[in-house]
Amino acid sequence: MSLTDPRRGAPAPDAQQIEHPGRTDQLDPTPDHGEHSYQGSGKLTGCRALVTGGDSGIGRAVSLAFAREGADVAFTHLADERSDAGATTELVEAAGRTALPIEADLRDRSACTDAVDRTVRELGGLDVVVCNAAYQMALESIADLTEEQLRRTFETNVFHTVWTIQAALDHLRPGASIIVTSSIQATSPSPYLFDYAATKGALTNIVKSAAQEFADRGIRVNAVAPGPVWTPLIPATMPPGKVDDFGENTPFGRPAQPAELAPAYVFLASNDSTYITGESIAVTGGRLTPG
Repeated sequence: MSLTDPRRGAPAPDAQQIEHPGRTDQLDPTPDHGEHSYQGSGKLTGCRALVTGGDSGIGRAVSLAFAREGADVAFTHLADERSDAGATTELVEAAGRTALPIEADLRDRSACTDAVDRTVRELGGLDVVVCNAAYQMALESIADLTEEQLRRTFETNVFHTVWTIQAALDHLRPGASIIVTSSIQATSPSPYLFDYAATKGALTNIVKSAAQEFADRGIRVNAVAPGPVWTPLIPATMPPGKVDDFGENTPFGRPAQPAELAPAYVFLASNDSTYITGESIAVTGGRLTPG
């Protein structure tokens, strides 16, 4: 086995900006989702998973890893993300598993319910739920935060998580896992991501509350809290100056690749973590989080 120096990764991103929500093929450098590196070992054989926001970034890396671990994967995406959704579908199917792309705007409660129902109906059940879909848009000042953006951020990040968990709960059996994508922003908020950071703080508390309630059902609820990760969301929501030095404030001096997040989700979804619930795994490149 050859060990990897964590200081070395893909080249740092250049100053660039793309229209939201952005596509993977617009990014330079291209993110690594584990296409050539992730090797499964059957940790999720026979599982059925739903990953919200699974078309690109962390969601694509998780969908790929789950499939290579033996799971069938349903994932949601927006209408503008069809090309990325097609790429994720190909990766899941290349692993020999069923892919179920679901076009949905999860700010609508019925879309969350429909996504769960389609997963159960077409995959034959549901064992792992990953609430990963998110929205952010950088601000110069809190004074610039509009009511429209505040509602969009909370509806996408928090409301969809609650609605998806509610819809999934009656379908989950003992041993099932719910995983929420939180963020280092939950505990170390940046002022230019005021509303986004607030939603991630809310999600951290939702995980802790739900974990206590669902323990009697044998269902675990945990979070993964990424630091800076190179995905289409970054140049689509941040000014070029912040893109140019993105991730340089970590001890490793670079942002994570999506592939570096996926193993944390596999761990929390699998039987390797049967005694872990209500926790958050920080994948931050060495940036410390309070508590």
